[in-house]
Amino acid sequence: MKLHFDPNQPYQLDAIASVVGVFEGQPLNHGDFSFSLHHAHYYHSEGGVGNALAIGEEQILKNLRAVQEKNELPASDALDGMHFSVDMETGTGKTYVYLRTIYGLHKNYGFKKFVIVVPSIAIREGVLKNLEITFAHFQNLYDKVPVNFEVYDSKRVSSLRNFALGNTVQILVINIDSFAKDENIINKPNDKLTGKRPMEFIRATRPIVIVDEPQNMETDIRKKAVEGLDPLCTLRYSATHIRRYNMVYSLDPVRAYDLGLVKQIEVDSIVTENDFNEAFVSLEKVNATKTRTSAKIRIDVNAKEGALRKSVTARVGDDLYKLSGKREIYKDGYIINGIDVSEGFVELSNGERVFVGDTLGGLTDAVMKIQIRKTVEEHFLKEKRLKEKGIKVLSLFFIDRVANYRGYDADGHPVKGKFFQWFEDAFKEISKKPDFRGVIPFPVDEIHNGYFSQDNKGKWKDTKGNTQVDDDTFKLIMKDKERLLDIGEPLRFIFSHSALREGWDNPNVFQICTLNETRSELKKRQEIGRGLRLAVNQEGNRIQDTHINRLTVVANESYEEFARQLQSEIEEDCGVSFQGRIKNKRKREWARYKKGFELDGKFKAIWDRIKHETTYRVEYDTQELIRKAARAVREMPVIRRAVIKTTKTALEFGDVGIVADIQASSIS
Repeated sequence: MKLHFDPNQPYQLDAIASVVGVFEGQPLNHGDFSFSLHHAHYYHSEGGVGNALAIGEEQILKNLRAVQEKNELPASDALDGMHFSVDMETGTGKTYVYLRTIYGLHKNYGFKKFVIVVPSIAIREGVLKNLEITFAHFQNLYDKVPVNFEVYDSKRVSSLRNFALGNTVQILVINIDSFAKDENIINKPNDKLTGKRPMEFIRATRPIVIVDEPQNMETDIRKKAVEGLDPLCTLRYSATHIRRYNMVYSLDPVRAYDLGLVKQIEVDSIVTENDFNEAFVSLEKVNATKTRTSAKIRIDVNAKEGALRKSVTARVGDDLYKLSGKREIYKDGYIINGIDVSEGFVELSNGERVFVGDTLGGLTDAVMKIQIRKTVEEHFLKEKRLKEKGIKVLSLFFIDRVANYRGYDADGHPVKGKFFQWFEDAFKEISKKPDFRGVIPFPVDEIHNGYFSQDNKGKWKDTKGNTQVDDDTFKLIMKDKERLLDIGEPLRFIFSHSALREGWDNPNVFQICTLNETRSELKKRQEIGRGLRLAVNQEGNRIQDTHINRLTVVANESYEEFARQLQSEIEEDCGVSFQGRIKNKRKREWARYKKGFELDGKFKAIWDRIKHETTYRVEYDTQELIRKAARAVREMPVIRRAVIKTTKTALEFGDVGIVADIQASSIS
């Protein structure tokens, strides 16, 4: 299969034109300059070609304001350095846009040297794949202009000489961790480069630096590293900026949804009901400041409407009995005796240790088993409907522990984890139903796989997705995007620990199942971002039908909570208000504290002095007490067995926020 790209998407052309417009007035014949690398100790010099800027900051600021006015963005009061931000919702072609912007900047001004800085191996592999599959497309659009692209490899630093010397468009993709520290090879003198530091060859070119996912590069060390490239300017592309420098273009989630540029979202929420008959404790995270430690714990709490499962903040010495609103099941043994941040656990007074990600009580396994089953069912329904249209369906599972899918026994032999077994059981059962026979004509062991990193002994391991051992993992899945889209390729269900959380997406991911045994730190927007792209058929053409482009998220939380958190993240990340749509995050409102609502200090002081000498007497009639107690017992709500409830809802982005339209519900 060959993926096809539409060169006439208005929003993408606007994003490209916005960056190109910042340099209006830059003459074409002043886009580059020649330089030489020499030193008194060197016997020869080496010439190279770099970028040159002929216009000043005053003209840049004037251009920036014109672009901002055109795009209905707040005008910059002053130039915030030579940094320019582009906000593009996940799944709308951010990488395509900045790669094509490279061609546009060269065509209009003659700039030739570009460095793409990425925060992780996954994103690096994604960028490289995009460079490969868009190359012929861009060559046709831009008269076959000579372009060379490569990924920085510390074992081949001499290739940086070609980057500096080349008189054609040169694109270098580099991971921030490859050059952020002084001990990195790129920052040390190298005999292969006549004693020069490899970094000198990049710096000398004054490259235009494109920062992919800049929110991951806001630490002092990483910001200094990017500045150390001596860029002519930095172009910053993300859907979730932490800081917006000189904003030139914004395509926020609400606008992307309105324009039909991403899939619609529906949530299949799997939650327990009436599961309050035993103590439930789930440790979400632990935290430490200079003065104290704290833990975020999910427990059952008494409320006016009954027991609710909520997150509370606890410190050493806190009693979960009190934090729960005095629920009796927490009365004995649930005081926080200790919080260990380095090891990630809390110790309770009953001797139990609860680690981050672990849960005491609850129906965790039962919920996740049903999540897997619902994902498989949804997959079969969509595959049956879309197969005749030539559209392959993929499902993606996020898991917290590799061992839950693949593990090892005491002798080191590979064994199936519980997710592996639950999945195969569910697949075998559902595939035998009359409606689904023959829909997926492959054996169960070929249609699912896990993509996890391995240690130096070849064993699977939990990683964060940013280490050298992740390389092969990413290449397996990142470089086979077209093969994955082929209906004849058996693989349809993908399990991932960290590899696919960021930097990877596939247009035909229709289901995302979050099998998190704890509340993941990963944001909702990042999770659903893996499946927001519009689907493609077997010819590689995008499908525009909204009835087809629907992403189902199978989550272990209520749809109300899912929608609320997603809306909150969109407002926080993008400055989008669902009432009036756009708000200025820099604008602050003062709220003044009003006195008189706290307990009067003088009364409290008097009470503290006399309360120890206060006595009271209670008189009651035994028979009357029995009658009232019996009546109270009769009128108590019926104690129902714990059940798991499934609710399927479609999420709609409206002016007032994200609203849910319930489509189906059931109880297991």
